[in-house]
Amino acid sequence: MKNFDINLLRILHVLLEEQSVTAAAARLHLSQSAVSKQLAKLRETFADPLFERTPYGLRPTPKALSLSDSVSDILQQVNQLTRAEIFDPAQSQRQFHIDLVETAYSLTYPRFMPQLLQQAPDISLTSKTWNDDSLQRLIRCEIDFGIGIFEWDERSSSHYRHVPPSLNYIELARDYPVCLMRKDHPALNEPWSLDVFLKYRHLQVSIGGLKRWLLDEILALEHKQLDNAVNMTDFYAAIKLCEQSDLFMCYPSVSALAMIEYTDLVSRPIPIELEPGGYLLLWNKHFDLDSSHQWLRQLITHGIDLIK
Repeated sequence: MKNFDINLLRILHVLLEEQSVTAAAARLHLSQSAVSKQLAKLRETFADPLFERTPYGLRPTPKALSLSDSVSDILQQVNQLTRAEIFDPAQSQRQFHIDLVETAYSLTYPRFMPQLLQQAPDISLTSKTWNDDSLQRLIRCEIDFGIGIFEWDERSSSHYRHVPPSLNYIELARDYPVCLMRKDHPALNEPWSLDVFLKYRHLQVSIGGLKRWLLDEILALEHKQLDNAVNMTDFYAAIKLCEQSDLFMCYPSVSALAMIEYTDLVSRPIPIELEPGGYLLLWNKHFDLDSSHQWLRQLITHGIDLIK
């Protein structure tokens, strides 16, 4: 180990993720034979086969799996050491990658992007919708930031305390769901109650890869559930359908109430007690001292502070 080449760890890291010599070679811009030679050196260094060939690719040995977290930590530390100390947004051509839930776009981008474009005309942001893999992408440092929905209600499986320990976060805003319905809905002629809320069928809008809302979890604890007639992801199409049917539609209030004056919908509070959830800005602790990350974090959080 005295003359150990740190580049071998990069190859081991990619092989652990790809579990294929061919895919690892393509990602590393090396030939397959070069990766195979480096794998042979790794096997000699660690006195272990590290990977076994299967019909479905390479399967890591227990030794390789035990090395995985340490290898990731070492490579992150090396990257941090070699990262430039001085960051000048006016000169930077940095591209940031962010996964965020759909409702977070209107909450954040209009408030920080104008200042970003003014300070850093050549910086760009690539955004993708928050999904089931976003937390893992943050853990693997494949994206710079995430903006996801987490809950403060103790009954929720998406409680903010479940954020992985390798990530840091800042609370951006709190929000709560409201129930939308058309202006001449028959429910408006009845005293608003949980029984009325459950009596009519619902239109569920899925956002951010969430399979179950806090509301669903709380109702399940009381052995109740919503009667969902349709599940869709397009908010604007859902509004149109809600306007033309007797379906109820539950949605975060910030987005819903911003649109309601342009629609034939009215809102009612959810007739059940629950703690408002919130939007978290998340990043890997690896980037805590990165000056470009610090700059963008400050822009995002300052924009949100203006509306709190």
